[in-house]
Amino acid sequence: MPLPFVKNNFPRPLLAPQSKKPPQFSVSLKDSKGQTFLLADPKATRALVACMDMEAALGGAASHWGGPSAFAEIISALHALIFKIADKQSVDWFELFHLINDAGHCENSLYALKANYNMAGLDLVDLKKFRSIESPLTGHGETHLFPAGVYLSNGPLASTVAQAQGLAMADKLLGNSRMTVAVLSDGACMEGEAKEALSAIPGFAGKNQLNPFLLIISNNNTKLTGRIDQDSYSMEPYFQSLSALGWGCSFISKGNDLKIVFQAIQNGLEKAFKNPKKPTALIFKTCKGFGVKKTMEDSSGGHGFPLKDPEELPGFIKEIYEGEKPPKRILNWSEEIRSRFKTKNQPAPKLQLKKTQTGISQALIEQKQKGIPIVSISSDLQGSTGMALFRKEFPQYSFDVGVAEANMISVAVGFSKQGFIPVVDTFSQFAITKGSLPLIMSALSQAPVIGIFSHAGFQDAADGASHQALSYFAKTCSLPHTKVYALSCAEEAYYFLSQAVEEFYKEKQSGQIPENQIFFLGRETFPESFGAPSYVLNKAQVLLDHSKGSSPVLIVSCGPLLQEALRAGQQLQKQGQGAVVINNPSVSDPDVEMISRWLQLCDGRLLTVEEHQIQGGMASTLLLALKESGAIISRFKALAVRGRFGRSAYKAVELYKHFGLDKDSIVQAVLEF
Repeated sequence: MPLPFVKNNFPRPLLAPQSKKPPQFSVSLKDSKGQTFLLADPKATRALVACMDMEAALGGAASHWGGPSAFAEIISALHALIFKIADKQSVDWFELFHLINDAGHCENSLYALKANYNMAGLDLVDLKKFRSIESPLTGHGETHLFPAGVYLSNGPLASTVAQAQGLAMADKLLGNSRMTVAVLSDGACMEGEAKEALSAIPGFAGKNQLNPFLLIISNNNTKLTGRIDQDSYSMEPYFQSLSALGWGCSFISKGNDLKIVFQAIQNGLEKAFKNPKKPTALIFKTCKGFGVKKTMEDSSGGHGFPLKDPEELPGFIKEIYEGEKPPKRILNWSEEIRSRFKTKNQPAPKLQLKKTQTGISQALIEQKQKGIPIVSISSDLQGSTGMALFRKEFPQYSFDVGVAEANMISVAVGFSKQGFIPVVDTFSQFAITKGSLPLIMSALSQAPVIGIFSHAGFQDAADGASHQALSYFAKTCSLPHTKVYALSCAEEAYYFLSQAVEEFYKEKQSGQIPENQIFFLGRETFPESFGAPSYVLNKAQVLLDHSKGSSPVLIVSCGPLLQEALRAGQQLQKQGQGAVVINNPSVSDPDVEMISRWLQLCDGRLLTVEEHQIQGGMASTLLLALKESGAIISRFKALAVRGRFGRSAYKAVELYKHFGLDKDSIVQAVLEF
């Protein structure tokens, strides 16, 4: 491709250059002109991803196989072509191209590809700690932790393709010769950010304000919970409409045929370069979970990692290689994982553990059975938020708008206005970012909703910073006509949600306008109950009273982190140190009367603990309320996150320890009083 190199007016990025060595696991093919290319073997990418995912799953983390397996041919061909073009001009690849991955779930396939090339300092051994707190290879690509391999952080779908248009516009303004290539999934195309960007890119290109742009879409008709067209609506008309928006579109039916994919991308690069005023879109029909029959046939395409038992891993990899012998290094890794965990005894938990989500589903099913007009408006994550059982019980009152959180809440507003009680659900981070303005409009339109927002704080540990909600209280407690609760266990979820629905319904029946009711909860398992004496909305609970101990300190916490506060209180009690642990679930409206009374018994010594940024969190709201009530605080300390992003870890407790929020940190803070 005759892409001339012009020195870019741009600071040299921290990205690693292409490797001078060929891939360790490669395949070769010839293009239509007879040129030979050496590509990273897509089968090796899939096999490496399988090993990475197995390591993460055994560590206790979620991971992803289906999407990366669908992308393997695309990323193999794309990188081989771009590296060849750069080598011919004796420049680093990033001088000529931006390579932007918006399919965050597929970042592990890019880590595997880079390790195959020995790029960015990666080798196979570096893949073994994928998603752990010890590794920069986070669940979704993060620039602040892996600048050699990630230029724009990804995670929330469609956020990165929207930023990619800015890269192409800036390069045009600077006079750079660089082309932007963005890789996107069909599920991400359901997001509002994607639709805005995919309308704007050809618009700016037509005005000669955009550098050459190539968009690559993996269209496998699959999202987390199943097939897009069956659960929500078909995306095919939208893809056809891209041509009318100004895109030069090519539709490739065999998106997992390496030779066909290679030729299509080669043609797409040439086409995008020759006509910068008309950006190019390649829409590949791919198969999520490609390479393994079980995941290819699964309705979700094996969205997570389908194996629980490492005994199955060597066979899984052999199936990927379709009867060929897998490379020794990869097969040895799979066998090493299998043997390592074969004799590892996992102690049974002493407590009966449950997900908080079970209380959510139980409460809503019971309230619906009473005849209360509840409807579920979801955006693809109902299996993770606790809404799946309700939707199974009442399918006619359940709607999935697809991967579109803002639209989910807006749809719910319409239902609310017509007399229903709409329940919306997604991860906390997506709710407060993508759904923030619709929540405001819900209150302004006097059309309240009930929100079930899971994976709060650090609870989405493995997915990394982009998925961790650390400003969720600040964004929701500041909204007018909005009540915010942090749930700690299944029993609390059941009672609080039941009361909230009943009150919501009574107010609607009497002609009043209820307030938005937002419930944040965790992802991991917790004791079914923490032994609260009662559950009443807007009332705090004393869960541990050792106020007779030495110099007692009042510890106030809530939500998933409550477990660490209780463990700390129990340890302090054993040491003779006075401590009272209070659960403050009504974050927006703290129980000032009760907390003030116990604060007085602790001589004004107060410690707050929350997995939230220090600005605008539970402590801020509680302190203001206490001060306005006249409560006397003699000593105060807040344990919270202070101006930092999170990162990947197998379990949330690893992040609690990393950020000074775990049991030991709480004990130390109390002793320092």
